[in-house]
Amino acid sequence: MLLSRVAESLYWINRYLERAENISRFVEVSESMALDCPPGSAEPWLPLVDASGDRNAFDKSYINKTPSDVISFLIKDRDNPNSIISCICMARENARQIRDVITSEMWEQINSLYWSIQEGETLWHQPAQEQLFEIRRGCQLFYGVTDATFSHDIAWNFSRLGRLIERADKTSRILDVKYFLLLPNLQEIGGAIDELQWISLLRSAGAYQMFRRSEQGAITPNAIARFLLLDPIFPRSVRFCLEGVKQSLGKIQNSPISGKPNDLECLIGLLLSKWSFIRIDQLIKNGLHEAIDSLQIDLNKLHNLIHDFYFINERTSNIKSLQE
Repeated sequence: MLLSRVAESLYWINRYLERAENISRFVEVSESMALDCPPGSAEPWLPLVDASGDRNAFDKSYINKTPSDVISFLIKDRDNPNSIISCICMARENARQIRDVITSEMWEQINSLYWSIQEGETLWHQPAQEQLFEIRRGCQLFYGVTDATFSHDIAWNFSRLGRLIERADKTSRILDVKYFLLLPNLQEIGGAIDELQWISLLRSAGAYQMFRRSEQGAITPNAIARFLLLDPIFPRSVRFCLEGVKQSLGKIQNSPISGKPNDLECLIGLLLSKWSFIRIDQLIKNGLHEAIDSLQIDLNKLHNLIHDFYFINERTSNIKSLQE
């Protein structure tokens, strides 16, 4: 049987690493944007704190709110549970507790990543962009090692659940924050700075190249929102993530829905239907911020239902036997 504590650890390992990877991407792109802003300006930085949902904690700890404060808070602040260092440390601790379940290659990769970010290590003597690249590559290597060496059974699907729920949340957050930050500048039609900022939004979500392949026209706010929220084949879009969540939940339950669906099945079914068939023009007309806010609430509900149904009650009957 797959124990609830093992399923929970696998879920959180991937949520933490996905969170660390996203933060590294956000910070890297903001450092590039800062080159187009006045020296010392916090304009490209404070939205990152908002996107992480930790503005209150940041305001209490950092009075001056300088760019270096934001970078420290998001990358190295061990008192911030959502900093890159904190996320990698918590992912490694979860992996340590289930070393007998994960493959040796998975453990070696996450352990190597953990030790590489310790104080005084070579990583921190590299340029800032290289630091973030190495962190992001370390997270991505773990995903690749997991997919290549870990049997794609129920345990793997719990790993995938954590990764995709976190990815959908972070994609929607960075779009919500930066979309409205950049929107007032739209009057400067064709402005070089405006276009660079919209490109930075796409790069923050790792989406620029695939967006340009998908959208042959100009870079517009509506096209960007549609791609990040509703594209069916881009792996970081909300719709793609929700489709993957539904598939993994179906594999975990290992049976077709019969009779009355439970709350978890109802929520993911309704979420996927909404974000598969709604049009971006309608979303924006009704209020994009309100739609994204509702999505984040629903993602939290989805997490809570998964937590209660599979992790809290120790009802191992909810998790089917693994094939040896």
